[in-house]
Amino acid sequence: MELFEIRADHDRDSIVVYQAYGRAIGAPAVAAGRFVPPFSRTRMTWIKPSFLWLMARSGWARKPGQEMVLGVRISRAGWESALDRAVLTGPDRSVFRDATEWRAAFKRATVHVQWDPERTIHGAPLDARSIQVGISRHVIGEYADEWVREIRDLTPLVRKIHGLLLDGRTSRAKALLPKERLYPYRAPHLRLDA
Repeated sequence: MELFEIRADHDRDSIVVYQAYGRAIGAPAVAAGRFVPPFSRTRMTWIKPSFLWLMARSGWARKPGQEMVLGVRISRAGWESALDRAVLTGPDRSVFRDATEWRAAFKRATVHVQWDPERTIHGAPLDARSIQVGISRHVIGEYADEWVREIRDLTPLVRKIHGLLLDGRTSRAKALLPKERLYPYRAPHLRLDA
């Protein structure tokens, strides 16, 4: 595993990203197969292709406002369009000459990328990084209306995996994880050299 690479459940045309919401947002989205009110189109939404990163973030769907885990299948064209527009959330010296150059790019950006430590099934941080993509209000309409192919409620699966972990059945829990593999994509401006 490289330090900076995208690992995801993907096929030729689509990629699965994960989001956690309260039932008030998650249930209508699953029922409609797309994001509908009260989903907000006026604030940034973060999408993550790492299931285990979201499990660490949402406490296995137990944190308030994150009780429902959604698997959102979006088009690869949309995903790659977001990556092409993205700017890192920090002034990385391998990408920007200085903080001033980064600040100007970040101010104009409609998509943000942050690299956080990937997680093990037990939530421990790894050296490898996991990509988080922030979709701003300027792009969220494209995400919600054009990129989304399917929205699935993964909460029952999340609870099953977490229950197995609590019972000490780690091997069985790992067998149920979504199959994530390298998503080859070159984007030096995001530290992706694959």
